[in-house]
Amino acid sequence: MRELWSYRELLYFLTWRDVKVRYKQTVFGAAWAVIQPFMLMIVLSALFGRFTGTSQGGTNASIPNPIFFYAGLVPWTLFSGALAGSSGSVVGGQGLVTKVYFPRLILPIAATGTYLVDFAIAMAVLMGMMIFYGIAPTLAALWLPVFALIAVVTSLGIGIGMSALNAKYRDIRYAVGFVLQLLFFLSPVMYPATSSFVPSAIRPFYGLNPMVGVIEGFRWSLLGIGEGPSLMTLLSAVMAVLLFVAAVLYFRRLERSFADVI
Repeated sequence: MRELWSYRELLYFLTWRDVKVRYKQTVFGAAWAVIQPFMLMIVLSALFGRFTGTSQGGTNASIPNPIFFYAGLVPWTLFSGALAGSSGSVVGGQGLVTKVYFPRLILPIAATGTYLVDFAIAMAVLMGMMIFYGIAPTLAALWLPVFALIAVVTSLGIGIGMSALNAKYRDIRYAVGFVLQLLFFLSPVMYPATSSFVPSAIRPFYGLNPMVGVIEGFRWSLLGIGEGPSLMTLLSAVMAVLLFVAAVLYFRRLERSFADVI
């Protein structure tokens, strides 16, 4: 941490570089931060809305389908984008890695910072949708930074580990899409985690996926549905921290060989 702090200016400039490159020479620019979750929201509302209880008088009957799905897609998009960006950051920054020394851990962290900008834009759209549907946030919204932090720590934990593996084994990048696809269905983006979709017997194990606590927490803090801070949230937070610590230790173990294997 002391070394990262001494290179904080480099971290800032790499993050700012990634932000500019991401939106340079694009047709829609920052609108891409909204297009992906918005289109997914439309598809999920049309195909799966009837199964979530949001339109059939279930526990979430007062919440419109678009709001229910978009509130889950915003943290998921932050997680998936940050994971995809950080996992390929070391190989993508090989021009720096092979020429100068700096803490290599800066690369996946800087790649993650880019998607925080997208997250802020998507959150602004979500707030506008809540105003449109007449849903007012409560004091529970103060928990949002906590759940966003868990999402970022989780994406960094998996992304840092995969970036180290990707530097040594180039076929790891093909596993990133598979991992994200698998986690999408294992996370309550399309359904509430407290519904019949998740049997109560396996619910404690379900919380081992950190994104379960994050997505449920987002919906609770903004819409007042689902579970608030609970054992599942604590379990998700602990798993996120454990993933992050294990990934950093593994990354530090391999980083001295990056310049030789990239």
